[in-house]
Amino acid sequence: MIQAILCDFDFTLADSSPGIVACANAALRDLGLPEAPGEHIRTTIGLSLARTFVQLTGCDDPALAVAFTERFVTHADHVMHGLTTLYPWVVETVWALRAQSCRLGIVSSKYRYRIERVLAEHGLAPHFEVVVGGEDVTQPKPHPAGLHLAVQRFGLATTDVLYVGDHPVDAQAASSAGVPFMAVLTGTSERASFAPYPVQRFLADFSHVPHQLPALDSTPRTA
Repeated sequence: MIQAILCDFDFTLADSSPGIVACANAALRDLGLPEAPGEHIRTTIGLSLARTFVQLTGCDDPALAVAFTERFVTHADHVMHGLTTLYPWVVETVWALRAQSCRLGIVSSKYRYRIERVLAEHGLAPHFEVVVGGEDVTQPKPHPAGLHLAVQRFGLATTDVLYVGDHPVDAQAASSAGVPFMAVLTGTSERASFAPYPVQRFLADFSHVPHQLPALDSTPRTA
């Protein structure tokens, strides 16, 4: 039985793409590199900053990736919060899940302190007992380290925790961690891109999660 829901953040609970586009291009300019199209940057949301740099530039120089990450974070500290919008259905959905006695958490590549600030601003911080951000693990998604840490903090079995995300790296991390996964289609990823990984349900957005839990709990599990 599902006892806890873990969520990705960007494109699952919130849209911070304007800030991410602005900060990525500011970091590229700082390094004397060409800016990237906004749509290209949006497709990298959910990846680590180092992997984002490779995707945007085709350059796999680790030193430049570190420099990009540092500059991105510096710019983001100034502008990201003001350019992040919580989806309008999130607050109501959180209340609905809590009414079903679901414990809640977040596992994201985004830095934890940014996530916690948004949650606090909307009065949601008390409802999320576990928040694992990019600074909390040494191996970002698709590695399952963040999910393992969150499940450990819940003190639950992996099969009692559901992960909800918008990107194939979320699905891959969940599969590697042995955690059931639902995909929301509020990001840039199409259904076909999830094909290599087990997906319990595809949802238009996060607001549909509470309605899906009874059916998911009644579905027999296979080894």
